[in-house]
Order: sequence, then C-alpha cells, then structure tokens
Amino acid sequence: MISTSKITLRFGKRILFEDVNLKFTPENCYGIIGANGSGKSTFIKILSGEIEPSSGDVIITPGERLTTLKQNQFEYDEFEVIKTVIMGHQKLYSIMEEKDALYAKPDFSNEDGMRASELEAEFADLSGWEAESEAAELLSGLGIADELHNKLMKELTGNEKVKVLLAQALFGNPDILLLDEPTNHLDIISIGWLEDFLQRFKNTVIVISHDRHFLNQVCTHIADIDFSKIQMYTGNYDFWLESSQLAAKQAKDSNKKIESKRAELQEFISRFSANASKSKQATSRKKQLENLTLEDIKPSSRRMPYIAFKPEREAGNNILEINNITKDSPDGLLLNDITFRVEKGDKIAFVGPNDLLKTTLFDILTYESKPDKGNFKWGETTRTAYFPKENAEFFDVDLNLIDWLRQYSKEKDETYIRGFLGRMLFSGEESLKKASVLSGGERVRCLFAKMMLTGSNVLILDGPTNHLDMEAISALNNSLIDFPGSVLFSSHDHQFIQTIANRIIEIIPSGIIDRSMTFDEYITDEKIKKIHIDIYHASAIDL
Repeated sequence: MISTSKITLRFGKRILFEDVNLKFTPENCYGIIGANGSGKSTFIKILSGEIEPSSGDVIITPGERLTTLKQNQFEYDEFEVIKTVIMGHQKLYSIMEEKDALYAKPDFSNEDGMRASELEAEFADLSGWEAESEAAELLSGLGIADELHNKLMKELTGNEKVKVLLAQALFGNPDILLLDEPTNHLDIISIGWLEDFLQRFKNTVIVISHDRHFLNQVCTHIADIDFSKIQMYTGNYDFWLESSQLAAKQAKDSNKKIESKRAELQEFISRFSANASKSKQATSRKKQLENLTLEDIKPSSRRMPYIAFKPEREAGNNILEINNITKDSPDGLLLNDITFRVEKGDKIAFVGPNDLLKTTLFDILTYESKPDKGNFKWGETTRTAYFPKENAEFFDVDLNLIDWLRQYSKEKDETYIRGFLGRMLFSGEESLKKASVLSGGERVRCLFAKMMLTGSNVLILDGPTNHLDMEAISALNNSLIDFPGSVLFSSHDHQFIQTIANRIIEIIPSGIIDRSMTFDEYITDEKIKKIHIDIYHASAIDL
C-alpha cells in the first residue's frame, strides 16, 4: 500500500496542491486526471521519490517494491532489450550480474562458492529462473518481435523503446506500479494488451492517461487534481465526468428541493452500478457507488473549449479519388499502390502501428510532398483544412496570438479574431501571448481556431489529440461527430475513433485494408485478424 500524509507542493507563491491525504490500496487502479499543468506528472514523481514535496510524507508499506515507467528512451541504449526489461527488478538484476561475474572468475575460490550459493538461493526466491521467459512474454505482448529481444536498445526505433520501458515497469509483479502516459506511442493492439494486463493485475496501479477508453477499461478510482486539491472518486473516468456534470447542474439549480436532488443522484448511481459488473472489482465497486452521498461529488473548475467546424458550403458527391499512389524512402517502401475513393459523408480513421505511413499519405494529399507514382484528385467543391502532427513551424514567429490568427483570417477585425481565440480559452491577456512560447496543447488549440476560420468541408487531422487535456479531447470529439462534411484522421484514442469513424483504412505492406464499419467491429473482425497474422509471419520471415 502507498499513502500520502499532508503532501503540499509550492513553486514560489503558486500552490500546486496542498494537504493531500490519500490512500492507494492493492487490487485497485487509480487514474490521475487534471488539466494540463495541474501537476499530474509531478504528483507521480513525488510518489516515486523523484521529487521532494514542500511538506508532508509518502508512506509505503515496508518491503513493497515500487516501479515506474521511465521516460528517457536513451538511458539503456547500451543494454540488450531482454536485460533492460529485467532491470525493472533491480535486486534480481544485481543478483544475476554478481552471480555471472563470480562464475566467470578464472580463480573461483571457496569463498566465491559460498557467496554463489547464497546468491542462487536469493535468485530462486525471486523467481529468477523464470525471469527471461517472463520478460520475453511481456515484450511479445507489447508487439516486440522475438528477433529483437537480444539486440541492443539503440538498435530499436523510438516506439519500440517505449514498449520495452513499459515492459520493464511491468516486470516482476511489482507491489506498486506508477505509469505516466503508458499508452503514448502504443498502437491499438498493444493498448488492448495493456488493458487486459492491468485488469488482471492484483496489486496497486496509479496511472496518468489522456485516453478515456483506457481509463474506463482499467480504473476503479479517479483522483482529480482541481482547486489545488486531489479528490478521490470511486468509479472510472466516465463516472467521474458525469458525476461532476451532475454536481454542477445541481449546484446551479439552487431552488431544487434536496429530496429531488438526492433522487436524481440515486438514479445516476444506480445506472452506473449496473455497469460495474464489467469491472474486475465488480461487487465491492458497486457497493461503494451505492454508498455515495450528495456531498461526495463536486463540480469541476475546468473549462472545455468550444470547437465547431462549420463548412461555408456543402461539398458535392465527388470528394477525393486516389489512384495507385506509391511512396518510397531510404528505409523502405512507405506506400504501396494505394487506391481508394472518399465518398460524401465519409469519416475515415487511418489506423495501424506505423504513424509515418499515415503522415506520409496526409502530406501527399495536402501537397506537402509528392508521390513517386500515382495521382489523386479532389472534387471541385471541396475545401480542405489540415492539422499536421508536426506544427512547430507555424509558431516560429514574433507575433501575439491575435496577430498570429489574423494572418489566416479574411476578416481582420480584432473583436472577430478575439472571438475565435476565446472559444479556444485564450481570453483577455491570454490572447496577447507570444505564439513562440505556447505549450504543445496551446498550439493545438490555436491550430483548431485556424481551421475553424477556413469554413472547410473536408478536414484532415494527423494525431489531433496529442498534447490535449481530456476536456479539449472531448470537445474535439464532439465537434467531429457533429461535423457535416468529410473527415480523414489518425489517432490512437480508441473512443475517439469508435465514436467518429464510419470507415476504417489500415495501410499495410501490400496496400490497404478498407472497411465500412466501426472501429470496434474492425478490431474484432476475424478476417482482419487473419490478415494481421499473415502480415506478422511475413515480417518475421523477412527479418
């Protein structure tokens, strides 16, 4: 078990959080949520001991082992992949290293033999004989091919390194597991594997994630950082969100009788309790929900941007036709003879583990690059707006946000420009910020304002949920559901894809898989699974 006693963290006059008293117990998964900059990652670092709080204590049950998801992809570059995973259990790894060093000595003495015997006993107690097979199983589950297990970390791609570091955190059944954005850079299949792993995990998990579907699948509790406090809620993310909205509604409706409010709360709790059967702690969680009182739920102070893409004109029936597009690179073929049509009303999610393929296709369709072969044609009535994954070049200017957005607007009036910035939560002095100093999330919101100004009827979005907090993700999600035009987008956010897309396209070595269906239907389709198995076997043969 891990708990906090009166944890306070101050930066100068700013209080990030104050007098935090929380208890995290085994067999529960706690999701840490809060607006960007609220201190989620900082709180995780305090729990792990990486950062000292201004006051207060972190208490861990003696003898329990805590692991964290490391963020430095280059820290283990000179180590083999399998050893990097085992290093997640530092005591076991140290025993293995000392044991191997002893046996390698040319002058192995009686004292060495006695020490080796002690190490062998400790090694067995820590399940050392199963270490390599467990590490290999974790790596395979996360999509790291067997052929990579004995390579050096520096030989892997960035995404592969992230998966190895995640396997390292999971290795050896830690008592307390701290995960900061574990789904970043994971493909949908790996995220699903991690969800299953954490649902079966019997110890304590504390996780930060912006993936709402992931939080709903794995979390039994939500710890919300708000008002410089951290408030614990029973239930998953959706329960926290709806209960917070209910609390705000009831607080606003001050004339409503208390009996009526309690009846509304009870109906809400009953509805969620019925769904608690999906949880790994179904019975206890249902009881906890049923014991909630009106005072247990509180409204959130966080604000949601207003995102609304409104086409100036309706597109005709001809949206986009792509014929035999091929694109090569020094590292191999990226796009292989891609052919498909975009129909009116299509909202297409481009999925798959390799983000570079999707970005390459989007860059071609927006004239940022040219194909080596093939062509495409947009319909005469289409107007496109593009959200690129890499956007730093847009903000490398010495302009405040009003002047920055004005350069993309036909209407130059300041009040008009401020209106769009205000929708993106840049009001008052915030709208006078320099574009060059914005955070990643602020840049994304500015680009949405830029896209909204265009009145486009076709939207192309490459990883638009990266860097956003969950309020902004929800706002974008809802806006794309309501958008009357066509959308081409990529994302690793399960709920985002499932609720927006009516068509799924996956780029594969031989071309594409193209299906008109929801994302949940796509990932459970047996024919699609067989195609993926065939692709994996072909890749293994090539290796």
